[in-house]
Amino acid sequence: MRSVLIIEDNPAMLRGLEDNFVSKGYRVKTAQDGEQGLKAALAENPDLIILDIMLPKINGFEVCSQIRKNNLDMPIIMLTAKGEESDIILGLNLGADDYVTKPFGVKELLARAEAFMRRRAKAEPAVYKFGNCQLDVDARTLIRDGRQIKLTQGEFKMLHLFLRRAECTLTCDEIRNTVWGYSHFITLQDIERTVTTLRKKVEHDPNNPMFIRTTEGIGYKFQLPESNGNDTDN
Repeated sequence: MRSVLIIEDNPAMLRGLEDNFVSKGYRVKTAQDGEQGLKAALAENPDLIILDIMLPKINGFEVCSQIRKNNLDMPIIMLTAKGEESDIILGLNLGADDYVTKPFGVKELLARAEAFMRRRAKAEPAVYKFGNCQLDVDARTLIRDGRQIKLTQGEFKMLHLFLRRAECTLTCDEIRNTVWGYSHFITLQDIERTVTTLRKKVEHDPNNPMFIRTTEGIGYKFQLPESNGNDTDN
């Protein structure tokens, strides 16, 4: 049975989330403060964590950071106040996989959770297929409509990151560090240029991208065709 840890200090919201996840077949563990939540995460190693930012004792940022420092890789969806862009960016940079802004629809949260569970159940494929493209990870080649499309090292690593973390919102800092490493001086403009050239190679209409979507003020998300996101496209 799939398990979820919900760390939320609002009793009414916690009960509502617990009931909804139980109805979807999850084994649910709950915690009402960050200290209790961190202990539960380390002891239970759940398949998914729903993590509020504003928590007693230890805030959600520190909980997220400590979970990742202990090499736990389960998806973490953070709950954040509407419009707190800086909180979203900090959470994602600390290792959160996605975020939902309050107030939110429970159905949206459950849909995101289900998407993470489907991907977690699958091992990384040797070949990623999307639209009329496929990326061969071992051969490091991109095929579009039966023709090989040349990729630079940076483009390959960025596309591989996007596909590996499909539907996760990635900050520019995370993209920079994963694709180029901490030792390289890479600007926001360098990232934008790589995204632009990559879109030309994989998108039917690069000016209205279907896959590589911009999350304004934060970074990018690779959106699978069957998903219905609300990100702003650039």
